Amino acid sequence: MKMTMVLILVCVSGLWTGARADAGEQHTAQDSLYATWKDSRQTDSVRVQAFKTYIWDGYLFSNPDSAIVLAEEMRRFGEEQNYPIAEYQSYTLLSIAHNFLGNNALSRDYIRKSLAGNEAIGNLPGISECEIVIGVAYDEQGNHPRALEHYHKALSIDEKIGNKEGMAMSINNIGNIYRMQGEYSDALEYYERALAIDEELGVKQGIAVELVNIGGILNSKGDTTSALEHFERALALYEEIGDKEGKASVIKTIAGIYHYNGQDARALAYYEEALKIYEEIGYVRGLAETLESIGRYYLNQGETHRALEYCQTSLAYAEEVASLQVQENACKCLYVAHKTLGDNGKALKYHEQMIAARDRLYNEENTKKLTQLQMQYDFDKKEAATQAEQEKKDAIARQELKRQKLVRNGFMGGFAVVLLFAGVFLVQRNRIGKERQRSEKLLLNILPEETAQELKKKGHADAQLFEEVTVLFTDFKGFTAMSEKLSPEELVKDLHLCFSLFDQICEKYGIEKIKTIGDAYMAAGGLPTPNSTHAQDVVSAALEMAKVVEDGKTKKIVQGLPFFEVRVGVHTGPVVAGIVGIKKFQYDIWGDTVNTASRMESSGKVGRVNISQTTYDLLKENPQYAFESRGKIKAKGKGEIEMFFVSKA
Repeated sequence: MKMTMVLILVCVSGLWTGARADAGEQHTAQDSLYATWKDSRQTDSVRVQAFKTYIWDGYLFSNPDSAIVLAEEMRRFGEEQNYPIAEYQSYTLLSIAHNFLGNNALSRDYIRKSLAGNEAIGNLPGISECEIVIGVAYDEQGNHPRALEHYHKALSIDEKIGNKEGMAMSINNIGNIYRMQGEYSDALEYYERALAIDEELGVKQGIAVELVNIGGILNSKGDTTSALEHFERALALYEEIGDKEGKASVIKTIAGIYHYNGQDARALAYYEEALKIYEEIGYVRGLAETLESIGRYYLNQGETHRALEYCQTSLAYAEEVASLQVQENACKCLYVAHKTLGDNGKALKYHEQMIAARDRLYNEENTKKLTQLQMQYDFDKKEAATQAEQEKKDAIARQELKRQKLVRNGFMGGFAVVLLFAGVFLVQRNRIGKERQRSEKLLLNILPEETAQELKKKGHADAQLFEEVTVLFTDFKGFTAMSEKLSPEELVKDLHLCFSLFDQICEKYGIEKIKTIGDAYMAAGGLPTPNSTHAQDVVSAALEMAKVVEDGKTKKIVQGLPFFEVRVGVHTGPVVAGIVGIKKFQYDIWGDTVNTASRMESSGKVGRVNISQTTYDLLKENPQYAFESRGKIKAKGKGEIEMFFVSKA
């Protein structure tokens, strides 16, 4: 299995962050916290906060059994002192500790008690913590839509109360969801946002988490050197703050890189070190992940029976904690092992189990739910900001109206002055009319006409689910090389000329340009007004775009100048479309269809239009086109996909 999959599994500690003391100060700080807890002269709130930090920093992620004993002590204190916050905090800590130990039923029971209690007393920080813990539980089970829903609830609360540390935690966790879905650019954006907050606050555990996650994205892009630098920095931080679980997760990740790069002895040593730490702290999911990694290591070494032993144990642990991701990987290991040994019956059994786990993780319905949840959150946030801005304008308008009433009487006798103001009004009205026309034109350049009209009418535009559209991606080969040979002005001029021609082609075929991303161009047919010709429109446009670039290449060669070459990819499927942004609107589309279209482009060849099976099925009877089957091609993050080159017949 390639490292992209290994890194998707990185760092469940990324779901939990908290402030820690430096290594040299940690023991003293812990003693001080415990002394505060035992000091009856302190207020209950000070004592409980100190004890919570004492448990979190000293035991929760390294010795969950001891954390349970201490949390029970906090619970009894809350009951005896009639201080409910202590009781509900203890339930949250107990839930996390039991989750680490694989006691899922107990974990769920405690967090439900905590959430109900915190809601009853209106304790917003406590509610936010509960939402994160619940989100983590769903995340580990592979129920990403439910996890995202709870992360957004926590984020909204923390934004409201200004809890930056909680915000960073939720933002990082949302990034994890996107990474699991293969949407690495979105994941990286969230990780970097979380990192900026934790660096501002000095939260070392949070910084370590985000360094690991960013390193995972870098490694998936092939930048192993930078990835390892991020991992080593994170490892140093985990060692400094004494976070054993975080340390083990980084060690396991580094082992995966060594394994992928053929450094087998180092890989196995690192895997075994991580396994030892997970066994020490009793973290079941970590055990499941590491055992599967070691099993895969032995599988690659040809030691099939040892691989079976490790992967079978991994699967048992994964089922115990209901982790679909680890179940999928363990079943794949067992499938390959049994197939290698010639036991086709067992191989088929585990292959079917692997597919079932994968389908539950990545099914289309989950993708739709994720996209809709994210869109709803973005729209709610935009609407709240717009409403606040409107309320501010209304207040200013009311003040202005009062002022005008006061001065109105002073002008009642000045008819000439009235005429003067009437003239000014007419001039101003004409100017406003011209500005309105200019704004209208600009808005239509940014948004589809239907969406622009909805935005003007309602003040917002609702996200829409389109069941079937065709998405196009282009990307230039040789762009980086050209940037080294041309001045920035010449490079931008060439890019602008090419994209302007693409814009004209989109207009010709009635397809919607979505955006440009660097030297990539994205468009879609079948929205905002659905139609039945979207696949034909987009493929015809794609072929014309490829020809435009090829013609430009020919001219550049004759002139002895550097040139662009282009890959074009097309895929058909459902998307969610809507407006993002508050000050700078942008019409955009989301969903697995977009990701697959991008993979069609990156898996294609220069000068060719590469389409998916779905698009092919819509056009295969069309006499305008000729198709060349490419068979199943492996696409990053998507497995094997049936692909076809298309050309004019």
